[in-house]
Amino acid sequence: MKAPGRLVLIILCSVVFSAIYILLCCWAGLPLCLATCLDHHFSTDSRPTVGFEADVGQRSTLRVISHTSVPLLLRNYSHYFQKARDTLYVVWGQGRHMDRVLGGRTYRTLLQLTQMYPGLQVYTFTERMMAYCDQIFQDETGKNRRQSGSFLSTGWFTMILALELCEEIVVYGMVSDSYCREKSHPSVPYHYFEKGRLDECQMYLAHEQAPRSAHRFITEKAVFSRWAKKRPIVFAHPSWRTE
Repeated sequence: MKAPGRLVLIILCSVVFSAIYILLCCWAGLPLCLATCLDHHFSTDSRPTVGFEADVGQRSTLRVISHTSVPLLLRNYSHYFQKARDTLYVVWGQGRHMDRVLGGRTYRTLLQLTQMYPGLQVYTFTERMMAYCDQIFQDETGKNRRQSGSFLSTGWFTMILALELCEEIVVYGMVSDSYCREKSHPSVPYHYFEKGRLDECQMYLAHEQAPRSAHRFITEKAVFSRWAKKRPIVFAHPSWRTE
């Protein structure tokens, strides 16, 4: 979407998970950027910061979203594309909707947005990068993503992006892959901003056990845990050690 170029390396990134909602706060000595907000396509609405500033930050400097979440942002375009003009968007997606050559629907929408708002910063994952993320999943799990009926989560793409940009990562609000097997874990909403039919662990387990067309949230957390053994990644609040 944008002209060729690289995003700058950030010394320290704090990645804050609240169910699917993720915020990255980046520092290089002094605050370099405030909250980085990540949307997930498995949502009925875009994840707000208004009203939740104490927990998720006051603004978003980088928002990573699935192509299926773009319409959710358009519903409140005045906030996302007019008031929050300093936000950088990174959009991921596969298939015909994001096809650059044939002009997929979502890709055309993003192009139109950049024409309507010349200062809008929009980047997209290339097909090569999407394939790279798929390959990492297969290398880490031994399973082909498509053949195993799995969808990668926005958290997966975010962590890979963070590893590309950040020298150090502190993760807040992400439970371990074994958390939902513990008998004493509390029931918390899947989304911080609304109460759904399933709580967080019920949603994780439902997806993990589904035969097809599902996210493997627990599997992804196990992979993140392994990465933390080799890379400067720390899990905080809740704090847990990689095994």
